[in-house]
Amino acid sequence: MKIACLGWGSLIWKQEQLPVKGEWKMDGPAIPIEFCRIGEAGELATAICVNAAPLPVLWAWLGTEDLAAARHALTLREGIPASRSDGIGSLTVTERPVGILAEWAQARDIEAVIWTALPARSDSVEGKIPSAEEAIAYLSGLEGEKRHHARRYIERVPAQLTTPYRRAIVEALGWAMPDNLNS
Repeated sequence: MKIACLGWGSLIWKQEQLPVKGEWKMDGPAIPIEFCRIGEAGELATAICVNAAPLPVLWAWLGTEDLAAARHALTLREGIPASRSDGIGSLTVTERPVGILAEWAQARDIEAVIWTALPARSDSVEGKIPSAEEAIAYLSGLEGEKRHHARRYIERVPAQLTTPYRRAIVEALGWAMPDNLNS
């Protein structure tokens, strides 16, 4: 089975145990992504956000043909407990794809797609989407290594994922935006 993984955050530059094969491609499907999840290390991470505008995400082939193994590798990479089955999304493409994601995958001869499906998180509440003002206030309040890590995260996410929150954060805090994937 030809399996691809979608990415829009640190997975792109830090695959760890995820068996990425080759380079990340820029022509992924358009998915509603925003900087709306406070990560374990303090960064304001990108996540699927139902009220965000869809943006083309990145994707890469995986070096496994087993969907269960691919999902398990992504679960390990993301540090998602095995008991949390909703943390990884997947789609197996059939002969008759239904929906934008399935059509995108079939056009690239992809048989299955996986992605991180963790929701927004703010104030330690899963599913809570911070406003842009709350996101800026959160980042403004960080200090030391946590602030450096959060800034580096914002600056390393590929430029094609320039969201309204990212523009507001860059403007308010003076942080940089990359010109390309290697920034």
